[in-house]
Amino acid sequence: MSKTSFQELLDAGVHFGHLKRKWNPNIAPYIFMERNGIHIIDLQKTADKLEDASAALKQIAKSGRKILFVATKKQAKDIVAERVNKINMPYVTERWPGGMLTNFPTIRKAVKKMSAIDNMATDGTFATLSKREKLQITRQRAKLEKNLGSIADLTRLPAALFIVDISKEYIAVREATRLNIPVFAMVDTNSDPNQVEFPIPSNDDAAKSISLLVNLICESIEEGLNERKMEREKEAANKEQAEKEAAMKAEMEKASKEESAASDVKELQKITKDKDEAAK
Repeated sequence: MSKTSFQELLDAGVHFGHLKRKWNPNIAPYIFMERNGIHIIDLQKTADKLEDASAALKQIAKSGRKILFVATKKQAKDIVAERVNKINMPYVTERWPGGMLTNFPTIRKAVKKMSAIDNMATDGTFATLSKREKLQITRQRAKLEKNLGSIADLTRLPAALFIVDISKEYIAVREATRLNIPVFAMVDTNSDPNQVEFPIPSNDDAAKSISLLVNLICESIEEGLNERKMEREKEAANKEQAEKEAAMKAEMEKASKEESAASDVKELQKITKDKDEAAK
């Protein structure tokens, strides 16, 4: 599992919190000091929490379940979309659709509507529509793609959420809590770490900080996916070997039976011949 050094966290500005007057008292255990009216996050605790979160997410990925990334703030959305897309995990970087988790069947219907529109373009239905109707449907398809295109492969509720800034994504946190879905999150000094199961105290406003942590988390998930792939390949190889051995055993048993049957026939022929000679 990928580990980061104290210096990497420092260089990325992960330690910078918010102004002292904007702090959440529950974040106190993760604050190292105050400097010029700004809280400084304890990077040792950040590293420990990051390691715990990475290990847990790796196991979830290894089990074959999905992890939903949520980051709709301007400085995080492009970073998350680009990195998470490489590991084929679902993500939300536009507006969080209310009921995304608690009303998941309705969201799935909207996703299926995109497929229905795509089918209209291939089966010739589009050609029978007026210019205005085509334009309306095309706009509807573009809107659905923008908001839900990144979760098209999410056919069931995710096993976990990774969130950048729980204060901004409070609706996502509430929905996950209501459904007992564990939440992993970057938690700044203005947020309550007790709202999530795996808080990672860190600067959730700086692009460098977000990029570093998201990249480390994605590397851990990628390791879990690779281990799962290797295990499945090993299982497939073992199954194939077992089938070959079973086939060889069956072939040997068949050959043995045929040999035994041939031997019995020869013995019977000998006995018959001896009887015939004795009768003469």
